[in-house]
Amino acid sequence: MFLDRIKSKESGILLYGITPPKSQVEPQKVVEIAEKTLARLHSLDIDALVVYDVQDESARTTEERPFPFLSAHDPFEFAKNHLHSLNIPKIIYRPASKFTQEELGVWVDDVIAHNFSPVFVGVPAPDFVPITTLPEAYNVWRKHQDASVIGAVMIPERHAVLNDEDQRILDKVSSGVSYFISQCVFNVDYAKRVVDDLAKTCNEKNIEIPTLIFTLTACGSIKTLHFMEWLGIHIPEELKEELRNSENILERSVEVCITIADELIKYCSEKGVPFGFNIESVAIRKDEIEASIFMVNKVGEMMKEIGIRK
Repeated sequence: MFLDRIKSKESGILLYGITPPKSQVEPQKVVEIAEKTLARLHSLDIDALVVYDVQDESARTTEERPFPFLSAHDPFEFAKNHLHSLNIPKIIYRPASKFTQEELGVWVDDVIAHNFSPVFVGVPAPDFVPITTLPEAYNVWRKHQDASVIGAVMIPERHAVLNDEDQRILDKVSSGVSYFISQCVFNVDYAKRVVDDLAKTCNEKNIEIPTLIFTLTACGSIKTLHFMEWLGIHIPEELKEELRNSENILERSVEVCITIADELIKYCSEKGVPFGFNIESVAIRKDEIEASIFMVNKVGEMMKEIGIRK
């Protein structure tokens, strides 16, 4: 079970991440989307399904958003009402800063009652004034700590700039967080730096290292590449040019993601850091969805081959 694997600091965890349908989608169409989602998920060997909350992050940057923002259905409601036949845990993202502690308390109770796991995310922009801070949100969850786990977000790009992601992670660990799902990784050196510094800090302070789950996402077009950068995902210049000039950007990006997974499997194993992967599927194009299915199966096989995934 996902809960047990996180609590026991077991490596080899494999997640699959999706977004709910857009708010404008009619109820019957939502049902159809859910049925198609279930059809492709039932055969996957994954430990949990991640359902993201879609936020408008336009205030975070002055750059124009490559794709227009469209709000989405509530991730918890979508998972609860439409994905219940998928008998695996669901990890539900929630922007804690937009709700009161009382509202979060009701939500957390309902999430845990359905055997789901929460991930609280912070403010969408630096100048956003939160109604509830992340420490306050974690405190709301605390009464469920014996029967559940709570996750948080890890951003390697932030560590490259501020050099404090290891301390941010440990501050959240002290609030009860036991695993961290990264932003999409395209700069493997940034991810390794977080692993290095976190392992070093934990060893110095004699603290158990929390589980790190690295997100991998295929990129199917130049516009998607631009959107990833807009979201704050760092893509090294050499790789960016290679993808831009590739005859098949989707196929090449999948190869890159598999190489990154291979490097991180070896690196985290050497460092003694419990780890796993989250394969994102947030596109609607058939070829990109199929690419995500290939990736989750391939990464799972890679971890089984070296004995860290049963």
